[in-house]
Amino acid sequence: MDVKIESSWKAILQDEFTQPYFSDLVAFVKQEYRTHTCLPKGGEIFNAFNTTPFDKVKVVILGQDPYPTPGHAHGLCFSVQDHVKPFPASLNNIFKELQDDLGIPVPETGNLTRWAEQGVFLLNTVLTVRAYKPRSHAGKGWERFTSAAIRKISDLKENVVFLLWGGDAKKKISLIDNTKHLILTSGHPSPLSANKGYWFGNRHFSKTNAYLVARGIDPVQW
Repeated sequence: MDVKIESSWKAILQDEFTQPYFSDLVAFVKQEYRTHTCLPKGGEIFNAFNTTPFDKVKVVILGQDPYPTPGHAHGLCFSVQDHVKPFPASLNNIFKELQDDLGIPVPETGNLTRWAEQGVFLLNTVLTVRAYKPRSHAGKGWERFTSAAIRKISDLKENVVFLLWGGDAKKKISLIDNTKHLILTSGHPSPLSANKGYWFGNRHFSKTNAYLVARGIDPVQW
């Protein structure tokens, strides 16, 4: 089965592509895209992998599934396409925390490709969704695939910062070796969590850069 994914990731995840569960997942996704409006566009499903090759990964941010509003999702968690205004509430809260933490003004665009190109792996745990139906593609195999990617990062790399925001992301802690990586957790940036005090003030952006700089790794230009 030929999966169009960046070459370093293709080599590292090759075993997953040959598993029966992945064949079932591909069949499900193809059928969904044929019969419903699904997101992101087919060519952007593996955008996180294609924008951030394995050897470039220095930070991992985990989302849940793509934004279900057509025109928003483009394969990077929490990111939206350039034209999208206003920003989704979670992304807005991310930018507010970034401003409070590092004094960085809220940007003009919610497109986070600029982060991904610096080595911030913006991975959703589920890579596709049916329009207007959040979590509609959950439990079909994506979780197993993305867990394998996280485990490979943990096993084969050192000094990666994992930002786990919210309950779903925190479930992945067991996949990560905390003796050689930094794991930072907080509530999810969605209003439901953020407005209860579980998100704002986590200072994850400055903590990430402090950890990277201390290990001789270029900080992220957030």
